[in-house]
Amino acid sequence: MAAIPSITLKSGFKMPQVGFGLWKVNDNCPDTVYNAIKAGYRLFDGAFDYGNEEAAGKGVKRAIDEGLVKREDLFITSKLWNTFHEEKQVEPIVRQQLKWWGLDYFDLFLIHFPVSLKYVDYTKHYPTGWTYKGDDGVDQGVIPINVPILETWRALESCVEKKLVRSIGVSNFQGSLLMDLLRSAKIPVSVLQIEHHPYLVQPNLISLCKQEGIAVTAYSSFGPQSFVELDWEKAKTLKPLFEHDLIKGIAAKHNKTPAQVLLRWATQRGLAVIPKSNTPSRLAQNLDVVGFDLTEEEIQSISKLDAGIRFNEPVDYLGTLHIFA
Repeated sequence: MAAIPSITLKSGFKMPQVGFGLWKVNDNCPDTVYNAIKAGYRLFDGAFDYGNEEAAGKGVKRAIDEGLVKREDLFITSKLWNTFHEEKQVEPIVRQQLKWWGLDYFDLFLIHFPVSLKYVDYTKHYPTGWTYKGDDGVDQGVIPINVPILETWRALESCVEKKLVRSIGVSNFQGSLLMDLLRSAKIPVSVLQIEHHPYLVQPNLISLCKQEGIAVTAYSSFGPQSFVELDWEKAKTLKPLFEHDLIKGIAAKHNKTPAQVLLRWATQRGLAVIPKSNTPSRLAQNLDVVGFDLTEEEIQSISKLDAGIRFNEPVDYLGTLHIFA
């Protein structure tokens, strides 16, 4: 297996190009993280919203205690949930998330969505989700608050200055909002994490990031796969990428799996990827995605599958928050 390359971020720190995503890793999360470290993964992508940070931290601790890795060998990413965008909420929740992980610092911390929502007491409702719940537990729906992204970013910059976080970035941002943030940021945006797969290529947004020196991390690299598991109708209407004749044909030509082809399509174009799997063989396969090259024609043919279809679209499951309008 080829060594995993690193991407040098604007902060000066290096981020592995291939990592392990922790979204929906609920069953046996400590063992899953531990086994991923044994398989060679060094980047782990978590978030408050995933509800499993304490469990993931147990897997990390076990690997460190057994001498498989040192803390400095790992690159741990987490994210700020929408209900903590107010300046006074940012540092306390960063410290709480560090405590769950059992860490002194995060390598990367992202604003999860460009949406500021009313604070929810996470000690009573965890993870807090998109809707507001008071002490009585009654769901009052989505309640936005007037907190600009720059206020939240300034609070994250303070976390960098206090060495709680090494690099900061954003997730699910579009170009205009990203450009607006860049005009005011004192500490540059290191990473943009976005949904990215052949059905949603977003070439202009990726081009903007390349121009600005912002690393791009792709999530949901397998397209509808993750969302079929959630029983989302939109995901059921498209042919699964693993079963697509084009992807299968390219995979057969290179003696690789369709998943490896999809990940190589991203990594060969300079993006980082964060797939997940609970299967040991697939753990290894998903990590082995830099040791072969697709032809330029193959890359272009995969990119031409672009249909502009976004699966993680809040308006679809909330009926509001037109983030990507």
